[in-house]
Amino acid sequence: MAIKNLLFLAVLLSVLGVSVAQDLDLNFYKSRCPDAEAIVRRVTVQYVSHQPSLAAALLRLHFHDCFVRGCDGSVLLKSSNKDAERDALPSLSLRGYQVVDAAKTAVEKKCPGVVSCADVLALVARDAVLAINGPGWAVPLGRRDGRISRKSEVNLPSPFAGIAALKQNFSDKGLTSKDLVVLSAGHTIGISNCGLINRRIYNFTGKGDFDPSMKPSYVRELKRRCRPTDFKTAIEMDPGNVKTFDSNYFNVVAQRKGLFISDSALLDDPETKSYIDTQVATAGSSFNGDFSQSMVNLGFVEILTGNKGEIRKRCSSVNKDSSI
Repeated sequence: MAIKNLLFLAVLLSVLGVSVAQDLDLNFYKSRCPDAEAIVRRVTVQYVSHQPSLAAALLRLHFHDCFVRGCDGSVLLKSSNKDAERDALPSLSLRGYQVVDAAKTAVEKKCPGVVSCADVLALVARDAVLAINGPGWAVPLGRRDGRISRKSEVNLPSPFAGIAALKQNFSDKGLTSKDLVVLSAGHTIGISNCGLINRRIYNFTGKGDFDPSMKPSYVRELKRRCRPTDFKTAIEMDPGNVKTFDSNYFNVVAQRKGLFISDSALLDDPETKSYIDTQVATAGSSFNGDFSQSMVNLGFVEILTGNKGEIRKRCSSVNKDSSI
């Protein structure tokens, strides 16, 4: 059923003209590497079927890539000086690089020097969500890989941010408030840790208090899980439902159980709150379609096409003939 839905989305996007927007095309590799998507899907499913938590990690990896220098695969680059994007504090918990590397290696064997790492990452993120029975989306292709990755440029939407900052972060990337609230629901399969919420539940304003935007009973529950000095214990972002990709995240937020300040902040804006209320009232009737469209929107952020960038041979390093 997921594959049938994916084919339907591809046809729909073609009709709407998404396939030719910004030089990306649903059929970009049709003649030069027709098996590219099938190869990436096979590798991704192999990894995610053995370790389902990789789905959240790979979705996050794609998000991080697109929010820093655009969807150009720059998050995949390594630096001997430890000053690349992946070395920045918000990126240290990223994982799943091995899946992208394995998919790229498999594609390179079939079609050397044709498929970019940026496209491989975009496909891996989609296929990882599909592998846990989440929604699929058609991925317009043709991105090229960036040659620059700087730790100093990592400025991602913060889990501690209020709604104004979050909306500005997304607007700066050409994304809407709807994209913000829809993509936030990726937290439905997310795992965090006590270190990112301890201040919120123990010392929010420096007076030994907790964030009043959180439901008191949920704060008590979190305190049972997280002692004041505990920075490592894993905490589910969608309590009791983290293995299922669905709209339950909105129920959690509406109940004032959003794990991060950025989750709770979605109730502070009329547009994002209205979306949450609608999804709760309709049991997420439009969520899958909305998530698919917002992921397509994300995939267009500040892309490199044409003669810009390169097609990396290895995702972790620029080509030897590149000049940075």
